Amino acid sequence: TAMNDYLQEAEKQRTNKWLAENLGREYSTISKWCTNTNQPDLITLTKIAHLLEVDIRELLVSGRPTLKDSDFTSGNK
Repeated sequence: TAMNDYLQEAEKQRTNKWLAENLGREYSTISKWCTNTNQPDLITLTKIAHLLEVDIRELLVSGRPTLKDSDFTSGNK
């Protein structure tokens, strides 16, 4: 996930453990967010973006192709 990509930036030494400590959450909770088993609420996501010094939108984009309007037309089912 995008969040996991940011956490794994070696030069910043940011890990799931680091994020858990800074948010006052359990490591297992952070792990679930990074594996997309669970997601943080928007307030927590805002805190994560602040801690990682990124725009919150970068945490929401997974890198997967996005759907286009044309994907929803009657001819493309």
